[in-house]
Amino acid sequence: MKEQYNPQDIETYVQKYWNQQETFKATEIENKEKYYCLSMIPYPSGALHMGHVRNYTIGDVLSRYHRMLGKNVLHPIGWDAFGLPAETAALENNALPSSWTYTNINHMKHQLKSLGLSYDWSREITTCQPDYYRWEQWFFIQLYKKGLVYKKTEPVNWCPHHMTVLANEQVIDGCCWRCHSIVENKNIPQWFMRITNYAEELLNSLDTLKEWPENVKTMQRNWIGRSEGVEIDFKIADSIEIIKIYTTRADTLMGVTYIAVAPNHSIANLAAMQDQSIATFINKYCKTKVPRADSKKIDQIGILTRVVVKHPLTGDSLPVWISNYVLMEYGTGAVMGVPGHSQNDWEFAQKYHIPIKPVILYTDNSIPDLTQCAMTDKGTLFNSGEFNGLSYKEAIIMIVHAITQKGVGRRKINYRLKDWSVSRQRYWGVPIPMVTLEDGEILPVANNQLPILLPKKNFSNYIANSIKIDETWAKTIVNGQKAFRETDTFDTFMESSWYYARYTSANYQNGMLDPVSANYWLPVDCYIGGIEHATMHLLYFRFFHKLLRDAGLVDSNEPVKRLLCQGMVLSDAFYFTSNRGDRRWVSSCDIIIERDHNGKILHATDADGKKLVYAGMIKMSKSKKNGINVTTMVNRYGADTIRLFIMFAAPVDMSLEWKIKGVEGMQRFLKRIWKLVWQHTMLGIPQMLDHPVYCYEQKILRRHLHQTIRKVSRDIGQRQTFNTAISAIMAITKKLIITPQKTATDRILMQEALIAIVRMLHPFTPHITFILWKALGEKKDIDYAPWPQEDKIATIEESQVVVIQINGKMRSKIILEKNLTQKEIQERAKQDPIVLKYLHGIQIKKIIYVPGKILNFVLT
Repeated sequence: MKEQYNPQDIETYVQKYWNQQETFKATEIENKEKYYCLSMIPYPSGALHMGHVRNYTIGDVLSRYHRMLGKNVLHPIGWDAFGLPAETAALENNALPSSWTYTNINHMKHQLKSLGLSYDWSREITTCQPDYYRWEQWFFIQLYKKGLVYKKTEPVNWCPHHMTVLANEQVIDGCCWRCHSIVENKNIPQWFMRITNYAEELLNSLDTLKEWPENVKTMQRNWIGRSEGVEIDFKIADSIEIIKIYTTRADTLMGVTYIAVAPNHSIANLAAMQDQSIATFINKYCKTKVPRADSKKIDQIGILTRVVVKHPLTGDSLPVWISNYVLMEYGTGAVMGVPGHSQNDWEFAQKYHIPIKPVILYTDNSIPDLTQCAMTDKGTLFNSGEFNGLSYKEAIIMIVHAITQKGVGRRKINYRLKDWSVSRQRYWGVPIPMVTLEDGEILPVANNQLPILLPKKNFSNYIANSIKIDETWAKTIVNGQKAFRETDTFDTFMESSWYYARYTSANYQNGMLDPVSANYWLPVDCYIGGIEHATMHLLYFRFFHKLLRDAGLVDSNEPVKRLLCQGMVLSDAFYFTSNRGDRRWVSSCDIIIERDHNGKILHATDADGKKLVYAGMIKMSKSKKNGINVTTMVNRYGADTIRLFIMFAAPVDMSLEWKIKGVEGMQRFLKRIWKLVWQHTMLGIPQMLDHPVYCYEQKILRRHLHQTIRKVSRDIGQRQTFNTAISAIMAITKKLIITPQKTATDRILMQEALIAIVRMLHPFTPHITFILWKALGEKKDIDYAPWPQEDKIATIEESQVVVIQINGKMRSKIILEKNLTQKEIQERAKQDPIVLKYLHGIQIKKIIYVPGKILNFVLT
């Protein structure tokens, strides 16, 4: 062990050793408790960012901790390698997306290894490799045979920028979740998975996820959107056709004054054939995807049709409108307009002068004033014929009974969740393993033809059409007939919906999963990732797990026991306003910053001396140019320093502010630990005794040590408050630095303390602790060392804290053994340097003693 701590020397050495020894390779060991720790699979975007580092460090800390607890740990990594960014790069460079992808993987893999992450690299998977996605194609075919996937032409969400379909979950406030372009509606044939078949189970089994954050479960419940209501038939006058509506407010049925349908409803299309103005309206409002009514206010626009429907109970004639505030993907694509008791309906009726009929009284039984807004409370019915005087619950029962008896309505459970559209009009994705014969029949590809590979060409034209324009690839022969391959590819969320299961059988060649391995490791014990995936990935992979279960590939009902959502990483951001009035963000590498003594930014300029505006600590991003280069930080400070700062700077579920002073502080702490161990080992490793006899001060230090072991164990294993665990380690280390090393028992206690501290630090800083462990005389690698155990006898309090006062004012505190007499306490107090200063040369008039708490010297 060298005297000076140099992370650049030790980290490369330790990483090479781990690689040679295959230290973290996992195998199934029967009768040994397993722990499967997983971070969300990264996309190979080109380089790691600090958000990645935070996520993966959390996972590594937990994996190393549970490995030291004696568990059989699986900690894998791979690459979610298909997707749009690779296509974009391929277009820019006239190359294959695979070239860009694999180059990025190689770079990011090197970065991951430089961080000392304890991955089992033998299980590495890359989703764009045929040996992975062939099983996805195979599974899709099995689901098709079971009727769980289907193809249908219907309105879908279309991103005009990326020229592809989006699932409902990928549309946020009417915009593409990636590029924020306004999403359009478009009628095209699509493949869907019947996630709605599992809606009830997906909802109910959320209650079994005791270790998931409540806000994630709430978001999924809201997205699934289960509601109990009624479906009511409004018959079109002079026709056998009906318009079905779904409502949870059957009590307002007698207040309906119009029907509104979505612009892409079949009735709207029929009306357009008879009226050009309606056709023009539909063309305009069918094209643009409007936001959900519950997410952002929209300007409600409508047009009256010639269609008239009959009220199902009264027979009254009701006009049918077409409006952009009605969405085809929610409910039936039609609503009954009750402007008296729905604010959306009220605003629409006000705008188009539609009658407003109140049918619910205020709680004081007064008639509601509807001149300013709708009355949306539940109450007693009036103006409702035979249902007058009924309460909300009574009215629903009676009205549902009435419409059921007439055959114009039925109880129904409805879900906001819609079937998952998995077709994408892109090149860089998994080819959908289906073919269409010349006669229109759709068939799955034969198993012996899997995997269906992408054509390997450089495409200079728009890559999204590259499969479709490659006629040689698209044409095939099936059963002696000409056939055409499906030229859409899978939504990349398909690959990321089952990768966690494939890790358990990464090298298995005889099937999608090895059931023995899968059921040994699954479910995942802890899954780490961002909360932004709550209603996309985290919902899809729960669905996929249930599909795997029902196919007999796994036994468990849910993929993950515990979900840990880490917070964002923030960094200082600066900009200047250009002559055109837009903000130009400036990289922190090109900024000269002046700070005060507290580190507060006084002003900043760019390399040309231009004054910059400080935007504060905001989320690191490429667009704001406030990201921190991971490789630069590791080369400058060492991986252990970066890891320790990441885990110390904030609780894992809170935002973390990147501050270089904090990084430097962590490096100083590691240098102090290194120096402390070096000084100790220079005196020789002491021979440990079974029952050393400690003096009182040594017992106090040892008590603090074992209290620290107890706290750190709880903070990591139970509470997962890693920052407080590190703080506790720092506190005991600070005491050790000033602890004398004069006697043999001093040395024995120091050895015990350093052994414990190095083990507690190991999950956070594995490189330095690997070296320190060996320096302290340990033979086996620390990666196989057991977690330190609390000596509960040592933590028993045998001391008391007595406050020393002079004339009633506190001057000092002293720690004393329990059961001392007052006289013994007085003598100890007089030896305290601070107290002695006040007593020197002055006569004590009186002594007041509160047993075990206060000793007050009253002076003359």
